[in-house]
Amino acid sequence: MTKSLTIKQPDDWHLHLRDGDMLAAVLPDTAQHFGRAIIMPNLVPPVVSTADVLAYQKRIMAALPKGMNFTPLMTAYLTEATDAEDLAKGFQDGVITAVKLYPAGATTNSASGVRDVMAVQPVLEKMAEIGMPLLVHGEVTDSDIDIFDREAVFIDRVLDPLRQRLPQLKIVMEHITTSVAADYVQSGSENLGATITTHHLMINRNHILAGGIRPHYYCLPVAKREEHRLALRALATSGFSRVFLGTDSAPHPDRAKLMACGCAGIYTAPNTMSCLAHVFEEDGALDHLEAFTSINGPKFYGLPISDQTITLTKQDLPMAYPEMITAGDETVTVFDPGVDLFWRVDTLV
Repeated sequence: MTKSLTIKQPDDWHLHLRDGDMLAAVLPDTAQHFGRAIIMPNLVPPVVSTADVLAYQKRIMAALPKGMNFTPLMTAYLTEATDAEDLAKGFQDGVITAVKLYPAGATTNSASGVRDVMAVQPVLEKMAEIGMPLLVHGEVTDSDIDIFDREAVFIDRVLDPLRQRLPQLKIVMEHITTSVAADYVQSGSENLGATITTHHLMINRNHILAGGIRPHYYCLPVAKREEHRLALRALATSGFSRVFLGTDSAPHPDRAKLMACGCAGIYTAPNTMSCLAHVFEEDGALDHLEAFTSINGPKFYGLPISDQTITLTKQDLPMAYPEMITAGDETVTVFDPGVDLFWRVDTLV
Protein backbone atom coordinates (compact mmCIF):
# COMPACT_ATOMS: atom_id res chain seq x y z
CA MET A 1 0.00 0.00 0.00
CA THR A 2 1.39 3.42 -1.02
CA LYS A 3 2.20 5.58 2.01
CA SER A 4 4.23 8.33 0.33
CA LEU A 5 4.01 9.99 -3.06
CA THR A 6 6.30 12.69 -4.50
CA ILE A 7 5.00 14.72 -7.43
CA LYS A 8 5.87 17.92 -9.24
CA GLN A 9 4.50 20.96 -7.42
CA PRO A 10 0.85 21.42 -8.48
CA ASP A 11 -0.79 24.45 -10.05
CA ASP A 12 -4.38 25.62 -9.75
CA TRP A 13 -5.88 26.57 -13.10
CA HIS A 14 -8.99 28.28 -11.69
CA LEU A 15 -8.87 30.24 -8.43
CA HIS A 16 -10.75 33.05 -6.71
CA LEU A 17 -8.65 35.21 -4.40
CA ARG A 18 -11.04 38.16 -4.01
CA ASP A 19 -9.49 41.37 -2.65
CA GLY A 20 -8.71 43.26 0.56
CA ASP A 21 -9.02 41.31 3.82
CA MET A 22 -10.30 38.24 2.02
CA LEU A 23 -7.32 38.18 -0.34
CA ALA A 24 -4.91 38.41 2.57
CA ALA A 25 -6.71 35.61 4.41
CA VAL A 26 -7.00 33.05 1.60
CA LEU A 27 -3.83 33.56 -0.43
CA PRO A 28 -1.55 31.65 2.00
CA ASP A 29 -3.77 28.56 1.81
CA THR A 30 -3.08 28.32 -1.92
CA ALA A 31 0.55 29.46 -1.86
CA GLN A 32 1.60 26.83 0.66
CA HIS A 33 0.92 24.04 -1.88
CA PHE A 34 0.55 25.56 -5.36
CA GLY A 35 3.27 27.25 -7.38
CA ARG A 36 0.93 29.09 -9.76
CA ALA A 37 -2.76 29.75 -10.19
CA ILE A 38 -5.04 31.24 -12.82
CA ILE A 39 -6.70 34.14 -11.00
CA MET A 40 -10.34 34.89 -11.70
CA PRO A 41 -11.16 38.52 -12.59
CA ASN A 42 -14.75 38.80 -11.30
CA LEU A 43 -14.15 41.46 -8.71
CA VAL A 44 -16.42 44.46 -8.21
CA PRO A 45 -15.72 46.28 -10.47
CA PRO A 46 -14.37 43.54 -12.74
CA VAL A 47 -10.77 43.33 -13.95
CA VAL A 48 -11.27 44.21 -17.62
CA SER A 49 -8.14 45.95 -18.94
CA THR A 50 -4.40 45.46 -18.84
CA ALA A 51 -4.16 48.34 -16.37
CA ASP A 52 -6.74 46.64 -14.12
CA VAL A 53 -4.80 43.38 -14.33
CA LEU A 54 -1.53 45.03 -13.38
CA ALA A 55 -3.14 46.76 -10.40
CA TYR A 56 -4.74 43.53 -9.15
CA GLN A 57 -1.52 41.58 -9.62
CA LYS A 58 0.29 44.18 -7.53
CA ARG A 59 -2.26 43.79 -4.71
CA ILE A 60 -1.89 40.01 -4.79
CA MET A 61 1.88 40.14 -4.54
CA ALA A 62 1.66 42.69 -1.72
CA ALA A 63 -0.57 40.26 0.21
CA LEU A 64 1.76 37.27 -0.26
CA PRO A 65 3.42 36.40 3.06
CA LYS A 66 7.18 36.81 3.18
CA GLY A 67 9.00 33.61 2.31
CA MET A 68 6.22 32.17 0.15
CA ASN A 69 6.81 31.67 -3.57
CA PHE A 70 3.74 31.97 -5.75
CA THR A 71 3.01 33.24 -9.25
CA PRO A 72 -0.47 34.58 -10.02
CA LEU A 73 -1.39 34.01 -13.66
CA MET A 74 -3.70 36.89 -14.41
CA THR A 75 -6.87 36.98 -16.50
CA ALA A 76 -9.06 39.71 -17.90
CA TYR A 77 -12.86 39.74 -17.75
CA LEU A 78 -14.44 39.74 -21.21
CA THR A 79 -17.20 42.29 -21.78
CA GLU A 80 -18.98 43.46 -24.89
CA ALA A 81 -16.90 46.68 -24.64
CA THR A 82 -13.51 44.91 -24.34
CA ASP A 83 -10.65 46.50 -26.29
CA ALA A 84 -9.08 43.69 -28.32
CA GLU A 85 -5.82 45.53 -28.89
CA ASP A 86 -5.41 46.26 -25.18
CA LEU A 87 -5.83 42.58 -24.33
CA ALA A 88 -3.47 41.55 -27.11
CA LYS A 89 -0.75 43.88 -25.85
CA GLY A 90 -1.26 42.63 -22.28
CA PHE A 91 -0.90 39.05 -23.50
CA GLN A 92 2.14 39.74 -25.64
CA ASP A 93 3.80 41.60 -22.74
CA GLY A 94 3.23 38.60 -20.44
CA VAL A 95 0.82 40.48 -18.17
CA ILE A 96 -2.38 38.61 -19.10
CA THR A 97 -2.38 34.82 -19.41
CA ALA A 98 -5.97 34.34 -20.61
CA VAL A 99 -9.40 35.96 -21.00
CA LYS A 100 -12.46 34.85 -19.04
CA LEU A 101 -15.91 34.59 -20.62
CA TYR A 102 -18.77 34.81 -18.13
CA PRO A 103 -22.26 34.62 -19.62
CA ALA A 104 -24.07 37.54 -18.00
CA GLY A 105 -25.74 36.41 -14.79
CA ALA A 106 -24.18 32.95 -14.73
CA THR A 107 -22.38 33.20 -11.39
CA THR A 108 -20.98 35.52 -8.71
CA ASN A 109 -20.23 39.03 -10.01
CA SER A 110 -21.04 38.15 -13.62
CA ALA A 111 -23.49 40.97 -14.34
CA SER A 112 -20.95 42.63 -16.65
CA GLY A 113 -20.52 39.44 -18.67
CA VAL A 114 -21.35 38.63 -22.28
CA ARG A 115 -24.98 38.45 -23.40
CA ASP A 116 -24.27 37.65 -27.05
CA VAL A 117 -21.06 35.86 -28.03
CA MET A 118 -21.28 37.30 -31.54
CA ALA A 119 -20.86 40.75 -29.97
CA VAL A 120 -17.32 39.80 -28.91
CA GLN A 121 -16.40 37.97 -32.11
CA PRO A 122 -13.71 40.54 -33.09
CA VAL A 123 -12.01 40.05 -29.72
CA LEU A 124 -12.16 36.27 -30.07
CA GLU A 125 -10.73 36.49 -33.60
CA LYS A 126 -7.80 38.51 -32.29
CA MET A 127 -7.25 36.00 -29.48
CA ALA A 128 -7.26 33.11 -31.95
CA GLU A 129 -4.74 34.95 -34.10
CA ILE A 130 -2.23 35.42 -31.26
CA GLY A 131 -2.85 32.15 -29.38
CA MET A 132 -4.47 33.73 -26.33
CA PRO A 133 -6.61 31.23 -24.37
CA LEU A 134 -10.31 31.76 -23.72
CA LEU A 135 -11.63 30.41 -20.43
CA VAL A 136 -15.37 29.77 -20.48
CA HIS A 137 -17.91 29.48 -17.71
CA GLY A 138 -19.97 27.04 -19.72
CA GLU A 139 -23.60 27.69 -18.85
CA VAL A 140 -26.51 29.40 -20.53
CA THR A 141 -28.63 31.62 -18.31
CA ASP A 142 -31.98 31.49 -20.09
CA SER A 143 -34.80 31.33 -17.56
CA ASP A 144 -36.51 28.51 -19.44
CA ILE A 145 -33.48 26.20 -19.16
CA ASP A 146 -33.31 23.99 -16.07
CA ILE A 147 -30.26 24.82 -13.96
CA PHE A 148 -29.09 21.20 -14.19
CA ASP A 149 -29.16 21.37 -18.01
CA ARG A 150 -27.35 24.68 -18.49
CA GLU A 151 -23.94 23.17 -19.22
CA ALA A 152 -25.15 20.75 -21.88
CA VAL A 153 -27.19 23.47 -23.59
CA PHE A 154 -24.19 25.84 -23.56
CA ILE A 155 -22.08 23.25 -25.35
CA ASP A 156 -24.75 22.77 -27.99
CA ARG A 157 -25.81 26.40 -28.51
CA VAL A 158 -22.66 28.40 -27.80
CA LEU A 159 -19.43 26.44 -27.49
CA ASP A 160 -19.68 24.09 -30.44
CA PRO A 161 -20.75 26.82 -32.91
CA LEU A 162 -17.93 29.03 -31.57
CA ARG A 163 -15.38 26.29 -32.15
CA GLN A 164 -16.69 25.74 -35.66
CA ARG A 165 -16.33 29.48 -36.42
CA LEU A 166 -12.87 29.73 -34.84
CA PRO A 167 -11.29 26.27 -34.78
CA GLN A 168 -7.86 27.71 -33.98
CA LEU A 169 -9.04 29.42 -30.76
CA LYS A 170 -7.59 27.78 -27.65
CA ILE A 171 -10.43 27.18 -25.17
CA VAL A 172 -10.62 25.85 -21.62
CA MET A 173 -13.99 24.52 -20.49
CA GLU A 174 -13.79 25.49 -16.85
CA HIS A 175 -15.19 23.50 -13.91
CA ILE A 176 -17.05 20.94 -16.03
CA THR A 177 -19.81 19.08 -14.19
CA THR A 178 -21.43 16.59 -16.56
CA SER A 179 -20.70 13.47 -18.55
CA VAL A 180 -21.71 15.50 -21.62
CA ALA A 181 -18.84 17.92 -21.02
CA ALA A 182 -16.44 15.09 -20.19
CA ASP A 183 -17.25 13.38 -23.48
CA TYR A 184 -17.08 16.65 -25.40
CA VAL A 185 -13.58 17.61 -24.27
CA GLN A 186 -12.27 14.12 -25.02
CA SER A 187 -13.69 14.30 -28.54
CA GLY A 188 -12.18 17.72 -29.20
CA SER A 189 -8.99 18.91 -30.83
CA GLU A 190 -5.67 19.68 -29.12
CA ASN A 191 -6.72 23.27 -28.43
CA LEU A 192 -9.69 22.26 -26.26
CA GLY A 193 -9.02 21.58 -22.58
CA ALA A 194 -11.06 21.38 -19.39
CA THR A 195 -10.66 21.87 -15.67
CA ILE A 196 -12.38 19.88 -12.95
CA THR A 197 -12.79 21.10 -9.38
CA THR A 198 -12.01 19.27 -6.19
CA HIS A 199 -15.58 19.43 -4.93
CA HIS A 200 -17.20 18.16 -8.13
CA LEU A 201 -15.12 15.01 -7.76
CA MET A 202 -16.49 14.48 -4.24
CA ILE A 203 -20.09 15.72 -4.06
CA ASN A 204 -23.29 15.34 -6.04
CA ARG A 205 -26.54 17.26 -5.78
CA ASN A 206 -27.75 15.14 -2.86
CA HIS A 207 -25.08 16.80 -0.72
CA ILE A 208 -26.83 20.13 -1.30
CA LEU A 209 -30.46 19.07 -1.06
CA ALA A 210 -31.00 15.71 0.65
CA GLY A 211 -32.07 16.00 4.29
CA GLY A 212 -32.11 19.79 4.22
CA ILE A 213 -30.47 22.58 2.26
CA ARG A 214 -26.71 22.76 2.88
CA PRO A 215 -25.54 26.11 1.53
CA HIS A 216 -21.83 25.41 1.96
CA TYR A 217 -22.12 22.80 -0.82
CA TYR A 218 -23.87 25.23 -3.18
CA CYS A 219 -21.73 26.26 -6.12
CA LEU A 220 -22.10 27.24 -9.77
CA PRO A 221 -22.13 25.27 -11.91
CA VAL A 222 -24.22 23.35 -9.43
CA ALA A 223 -23.26 19.76 -8.57
CA LYS A 224 -25.18 17.24 -10.67
CA ARG A 225 -26.37 13.63 -10.40
CA GLU A 226 -24.06 10.88 -9.15
CA GLU A 227 -23.61 9.51 -12.68
CA HIS A 228 -22.01 12.81 -13.68
CA ARG A 229 -19.70 12.88 -10.67
CA LEU A 230 -18.51 9.40 -11.56
CA ALA A 231 -17.89 10.47 -15.16
CA LEU A 232 -15.77 13.38 -13.93
CA ARG A 233 -13.80 11.08 -11.65
CA ALA A 234 -13.19 8.64 -14.47
CA LEU A 235 -11.85 11.44 -16.65
CA ALA A 236 -9.72 13.11 -13.95
CA THR A 237 -8.10 9.86 -12.87
CA SER A 238 -7.56 8.53 -16.40
CA GLY A 239 -4.40 10.49 -17.19
CA PHE A 240 -6.11 12.15 -20.17
CA SER A 241 -3.76 14.97 -21.16
CA ARG A 242 -6.22 17.82 -21.74
CA VAL A 243 -7.94 17.81 -18.36
CA PHE A 244 -6.37 19.39 -15.29
CA LEU A 245 -7.09 20.76 -11.84
CA GLY A 246 -8.94 24.04 -11.46
CA THR A 247 -10.20 24.13 -7.89
CA ASP A 248 -12.61 27.05 -8.35
CA SER A 249 -11.89 27.61 -4.66
CA ALA A 250 -14.28 30.48 -3.98
CA PRO A 251 -14.33 32.03 -0.52
CA HIS A 252 -17.46 33.84 0.66
CA PRO A 253 -18.21 35.23 4.10
CA ASP A 254 -20.46 32.84 5.99
CA ARG A 255 -23.04 35.60 6.45
CA ALA A 256 -23.35 35.80 2.63
CA LYS A 257 -23.60 32.02 2.24
CA LEU A 258 -26.31 31.77 4.90
CA MET A 259 -28.64 34.49 3.61
CA ALA A 260 -32.12 33.76 2.26
CA CYS A 261 -30.56 34.16 -1.20
CA GLY A 262 -27.12 32.76 -0.48
CA CYS A 263 -24.18 33.03 -2.86
CA ALA A 264 -22.48 30.23 -4.79
CA GLY A 265 -18.97 29.05 -4.03
CA ILE A 266 -17.00 26.48 -2.03
CA TYR A 267 -13.69 27.20 -0.32
CA THR A 268 -11.41 24.22 -0.98
CA ALA A 269 -7.89 25.68 -0.99
CA PRO A 270 -6.79 24.38 2.45
CA ASN A 271 -7.56 20.70 1.89
CA THR A 272 -7.60 20.23 -1.88
CA MET A 273 -4.46 18.12 -2.14
CA SER A 274 -5.62 15.82 0.68
CA CYS A 275 -9.01 15.47 -1.03
CA LEU A 276 -7.47 14.67 -4.40
CA ALA A 277 -5.08 12.09 -2.99
CA HIS A 278 -8.10 10.46 -1.34
CA VAL A 279 -10.05 10.41 -4.63
CA PHE A 280 -7.18 9.12 -6.75
CA GLU A 281 -6.26 6.45 -4.20
CA GLU A 282 -9.90 5.36 -3.94
CA ASP A 283 -10.00 4.97 -7.72
CA GLY A 284 -6.66 3.15 -7.88
CA ALA A 285 -5.06 5.99 -9.82
CA LEU A 286 -2.41 7.61 -7.61
CA ASP A 287 -0.01 7.21 -10.52
CA HIS A 288 -2.13 9.74 -12.47
CA LEU A 289 -2.42 12.37 -9.72
CA GLU A 290 0.70 14.22 -10.88
CA ALA A 291 -0.60 14.51 -14.44
CA PHE A 292 -3.89 16.01 -13.27
CA THR A 293 -2.42 18.46 -10.76
CA SER A 294 1.02 19.30 -12.10
CA ILE A 295 1.69 18.39 -15.74
CA ASN A 296 -1.37 18.62 -17.99
CA GLY A 297 -2.13 22.26 -17.17
CA PRO A 298 1.34 23.67 -17.92
CA LYS A 299 1.52 21.64 -21.12
CA PHE A 300 -1.84 22.97 -22.33
CA TYR A 301 -0.90 26.59 -21.53
CA GLY A 302 2.61 26.21 -22.97
CA LEU A 303 4.29 26.91 -19.64
CA PRO A 304 7.17 25.05 -17.97
CA ILE A 305 6.41 22.25 -15.54
CA SER A 306 7.56 23.11 -12.04
CA ASP A 307 11.07 22.01 -11.07
CA GLN A 308 9.95 21.77 -7.44
CA THR A 309 8.18 18.81 -5.87
CA ILE A 310 5.81 18.12 -3.01
CA THR A 311 5.55 14.90 -1.02
CA LEU A 312 2.20 13.56 0.08
CA THR A 313 2.31 11.24 3.07
CA LYS A 314 -0.51 9.01 4.25
CA GLN A 315 -0.82 9.04 8.02
CA ASP A 316 -2.63 6.64 10.34
CA LEU A 317 -4.96 9.21 11.87
CA PRO A 318 -7.24 11.60 9.96
CA MET A 319 -6.02 15.06 9.09
CA ALA A 320 -7.42 17.89 11.21
CA TYR A 321 -8.38 20.84 9.04
CA PRO A 322 -10.02 23.97 10.48
CA GLU A 323 -13.77 24.22 9.98
CA MET A 324 -13.37 27.87 9.08
CA ILE A 325 -10.87 30.66 8.63
CA THR A 326 -11.17 34.34 9.50
CA ALA A 327 -10.92 37.20 7.02
CA GLY A 328 -11.02 40.53 8.79
CA ASP A 329 -14.32 40.53 10.68
CA GLU A 330 -15.72 37.66 8.61
CA THR A 331 -15.51 33.86 8.76
CA VAL A 332 -15.25 31.52 5.77
CA THR A 333 -16.24 27.85 6.03
CA VAL A 334 -13.73 25.33 4.65
CA PHE A 335 -15.01 22.54 2.38
CA ASP A 336 -16.10 19.46 4.29
CA PRO A 337 -15.62 16.44 1.98
CA GLY A 338 -17.75 14.24 4.24
CA VAL A 339 -14.98 11.64 4.60
CA ASP A 340 -11.86 11.35 6.71
CA LEU A 341 -8.71 12.53 4.93
CA PHE A 342 -5.42 10.81 5.68
CA TRP A 343 -3.07 12.35 3.12
CA ARG A 344 -1.04 15.40 4.14
CA VAL A 345 1.32 17.60 2.14
CA ASP A 346 4.54 16.75 3.88
CA THR A 347 7.37 18.57 2.16
CA LEU A 348 8.01 21.11 -0.59
CA VAL A 349 11.44 20.83 -2.23
